Amino acid sequence: MGDLANGMAQAFWLIIALDADLFEIILLSLQVTLTAVLIASGIGIPLGAWLAVNRFRFRRTTIALLNALMGMPPVVVGLIVYIMLSRSGPFGVLGLLFTPTAMIIAQVIIITPLIASISHQAIRDLWAEYHDLLISLNTSKWQRICTLVMDARRSLLTASLAGFGRAIGEVGAIMIVGGNIDHVTRVLTTAIALETGKGDFAFALALGFILILLAILINLAIHSVTGTERSSRW
Repeated sequence: MGDLANGMAQAFWLIIALDADLFEIILLSLQVTLTAVLIASGIGIPLGAWLAVNRFRFRRTTIALLNALMGMPPVVVGLIVYIMLSRSGPFGVLGLLFTPTAMIIAQVIIITPLIASISHQAIRDLWAEYHDLLISLNTSKWQRICTLVMDARRSLLTASLAGFGRAIGEVGAIMIVGGNIDHVTRVLTTAIALETGKGDFAFALALGFILILLAILINLAIHSVTGTERSSRW
């Protein structure tokens, strides 16, 4: 209980004091995670919609594989990205290892299957409802996908938020590819792991409370801006 109380007190004072190092870590955490979510949404949402509308030979297998990839161990993803970006790897010449870009790549790989799978489920249900109408209007596949994405935008927002929730709390993969370098690749989750390893549980808890608060505030801000609840049908 003592560590918990101290952690809450430290979190409060760190925020009140506008600690420069803390805000640098927070900004980098947001930069990496939001960029990864935007890229993953740009890949996952169209992919989910395409799978819902199209019929092809190995469609069920592809969907099953996509669902299975949602459970990819982040540490394994981090290891694969590390090997690909290391000096002996095929992309080592780019010099991306131990940079925020490498962390973004790892997060995109982790959350894209999650966003794509949730998007597919949402659009599949909508496609069953709109199928006859869109077919009768002789729309192209691209027009059908655009129509379904627009109408399912609130559900797709939930898919992106699910991706954000997983990405903001990720530590294993970004620790491997980012290296937890101070003032370069240190984010909230890696800082928590570092402080826990040092035995400073109060400060680790303080960072943990700030991470939770940050995730809540981002979710509330997105819902407020998009008017998700106000614009719902029910």
